[in-house]
Amino acid sequence: MLRKTLFLSAFTLIVSTLSAQAQKTYVQCGRLLDMRQERAQPQSEMTVVVENGRVTAVQAGYQTGGPTDKVIDLKNRTVLPGLIDCHVHLEGETSKDNQLKGFTENPADVAFNSLDHARKTLLAGFTTVRDLGGSGVNIALRNAINRGQVVGPRVFTSGKTISGTGGHGDPTNGYRLSLMGVPGPADGVINGPDQGRQAVREQYKRGADLIKIASTGGVLSVAKDGSAPQMSEAEIRAVVETAHDLGLRVACHAHGAEGMKRAVRAGVTSIEHGTLMDDETMRLMVKNGTWYVPTITAGKSVADSAKIPNYYPPLVTPKALAIGPKLQSTFARAYKAKVKIAFGTDAAVYRHGVNALEFQYMVEAGMPAYAALRSATVSAAELLDQTANLGTLEPGKLADIVAVEGDPTQDIKVMQQVRFVMKQGVVYRQD
Repeated sequence: MLRKTLFLSAFTLIVSTLSAQAQKTYVQCGRLLDMRQERAQPQSEMTVVVENGRVTAVQAGYQTGGPTDKVIDLKNRTVLPGLIDCHVHLEGETSKDNQLKGFTENPADVAFNSLDHARKTLLAGFTTVRDLGGSGVNIALRNAINRGQVVGPRVFTSGKTISGTGGHGDPTNGYRLSLMGVPGPADGVINGPDQGRQAVREQYKRGADLIKIASTGGVLSVAKDGSAPQMSEAEIRAVVETAHDLGLRVACHAHGAEGMKRAVRAGVTSIEHGTLMDDETMRLMVKNGTWYVPTITAGKSVADSAKIPNYYPPLVTPKALAIGPKLQSTFARAYKAKVKIAFGTDAAVYRHGVNALEFQYMVEAGMPAYAALRSATVSAAELLDQTANLGTLEPGKLADIVAVEGDPTQDIKVMQQVRFVMKQGVVYRQD
C-alpha cells in the first residue's frame, strides 16, 4: 500500500511539473513594436506567446491558447521589448552628502540601498542594465538577482572602474592621504601597462562581465580637471588586449577628445559621455565601429544640482556647470555623423527609476522616436553582445516585455508611463 501511495505521489508530481512546463502565456497587444526593422509602424492586434521564459511565437490577432494557458490583456497598450540602459550605477544615488557617505556607509549599507535602486529600475521598464562601476557590491547584486533572491533588472557589470592614480576611478580622490592609503590595481588604480593587465585580471577574477576604464577626468570625481587625458594609449591598449583575451568588452568613460581618440585607437567597445567629442573623434569612431553611450540625462542633472549651494564639493561644481549642459548638443552632432549610439543614462547621477527621460532628450536633439527606441533595444543588445537573447520580440528571445500608454513613435514621452513589465516570462508590474 505504501509503495502504491509513493508511486501515485510521484506520478502526480511528474504530471503537475509537466503541466506547469506546458503552460503558455498569451500577451495580447493592442499595438506591437517588435523592433526588428529600422523603420516600422506599430502592428495592431498581435499576440506574443511566452513559454518557459522565452518568446515562442508572435501571432496576428488576439490568441488565447488552451484552458490551462494564461492570457494577459494589453489591448489598450503599446507593447515593445524590455528596455536596456547601458550605463547605470546601481550601488548609489545622488545626494548632497555623497562624499560623507564614503566614511559612514559599510558595504552592507551599500548593498541594501542598491536593492531599492534595482527594483525601481526594473519597474520603470528597464529589464537589463550595464552597471559601469562600483565597489564590487554590484557583482553580488547581479548574482542575487540571477538567483531570484531579490527583484531587479538583468545586470551586466564591470565591477570596479580602472583609471590612473588621481584619475576619475581613483577611490581616494579628495580624501586625506594618511587615511585612505595608496590604492593599486586591485582597487582599479594603475600606473603603466603591466598594472593595467593586473587590474583587468582582478576584475575578471571577481566576476566582472566587462571592463570599465576612465581615460579622462570626470565631472563628479573630486579632482580639478574633468576632461584631460589620464591614461596613456599604451595603458589603454594593455587593458583592452587583456580584456579581449578573457572574452570581455571595454567601456570607456571620457569627456575630452584626446582621451577618446586614444581609447578608440586602442580598441575600446564604447565611449561613455563623450562630452567634448570633436569631428575627428567621430570619424574615428565610425571607422572603428565604436559605440557611443551619451548619458544626456546625467549632464542635465549635474548641471541642475550644481546650481544648489554646496550640493557638490568646490572642485566639482565648476565642472558640472561647464560640462553638463554640453552633452545633448554633442549627441546631436554624433547622431548626424552616423556614430553608432546605444541608450545609456548614468543613473545614480540622477535618481533611479526615471531613466526614460533620456528618450525625450534624444528626440529633442533630433533623433527620431523609433530610432531612440531601437537604441535601447536592438542597439543596446548588440553592444552587450546579447542579440541572441535580447532586443526584439521574436521566437527564441527572452520574454522581456514592457507596455506603455499611447504610441511612443508619436509621443516619446509616454515611455515615462510604463504600465507593464515582464522579465524572462515573470510579470513584475501590471497596472
